[in-house]
Amino acid sequence: MNQVSLSDTQAIAIGAGILGTGGGGSTYLNRLRLNNELRLQGRPVTVIRADDAPDDALVCAVGGMGAPTVSNEKLQEGQEIKRAVRALEDHLSQQIYAIVIGEIGGGNALGPMITALQCGLPVVDGDGMGRAFPELDMDTFMIGGLAPAPFALADAHGNVVIFERIGSAKQAEEFARSLTIEMGGSAGLVMPVMSGAELKATIIRDTLSLAKRIGETVLDCRARSIEPAESVAELCNGKVLFTGKIVDVERRTVQGFARGRLVISGFEKFEHQLEIEFQNENLIARSNGNALCAVPDLITLVTLEDCEPIGAESLRYGLRVAVLAMPAPKELKTPEALAVVGPRAFGYDLDFRPLPGDLL
Repeated sequence: MNQVSLSDTQAIAIGAGILGTGGGGSTYLNRLRLNNELRLQGRPVTVIRADDAPDDALVCAVGGMGAPTVSNEKLQEGQEIKRAVRALEDHLSQQIYAIVIGEIGGGNALGPMITALQCGLPVVDGDGMGRAFPELDMDTFMIGGLAPAPFALADAHGNVVIFERIGSAKQAEEFARSLTIEMGGSAGLVMPVMSGAELKATIIRDTLSLAKRIGETVLDCRARSIEPAESVAELCNGKVLFTGKIVDVERRTVQGFARGRLVISGFEKFEHQLEIEFQNENLIARSNGNALCAVPDLITLVTLEDCEPIGAESLRYGLRVAVLAMPAPKELKTPEALAVVGPRAFGYDLDFRPLPGDLL
């Protein structure tokens, strides 16, 4: 990929939604915003590979922070992340070379491209998660030892806060989460700021291209009246874990997260059920008390007929769904990464048993 135009946004939105594992914010809303910005600017988003960034260039990862259940109802003003980027440029007395996608999952794959257009900058093909995660310390930039500060948060009312120093990535998550709640449960985030050399050492490459390929696969299957779930699972080296109907959903917004569980009953055997627990993102899938798939491997719910990804905020009784299980990128399966994004990091007394293969 070397650019993103209006003709690409539908495929990228579908693919990012599938990679989002239920989180990352609304692809529908951010696709509308991206389409509008592309028309307004009259030019495509320029996309570069991570290896094209000069080692001494300054780049920054950006995204939205907050619960998807809030961001769906509390619309963005539209300039939050741009203001945060410009504030950090002023603070550092150095211009940003490129925008990096903080997480490729959900609407957070699309928002950075809006910022790139607004700032007149390219966007890097890659991200720090290969999916979506609920907390700031759960990306390959922080796992790789990059400094979380300086970082910035901005809200819809023009307020911008810069954290010049912070003790750890975990403290950055705690402080930023509290401030995001005070900002109304939704904010624009710029974190981390890094050099081109640091970017190359820590990024998961080519995930924007992957999102587009996933979406194109779905659209091709729809055009040929084929259920897309199996094709998407094969593309991502995964499998269709379960198909059925959602029969129960428990969901609440707590401390800036959408937390809960859902139960899916299988079509062939009504007593056969799959239970999924989520915290913005789907974390663990169980059947009869046995874990079938767990974080950081990807668990994604899609509509059975057309493979439309279902976010945590859109779960409801009666939806006919397929559950996709896909292996995580290799960067998330090191001992250092699993200490931060494995099942035990989320409070589960469970060792990670990876699905075969890697996402890409």
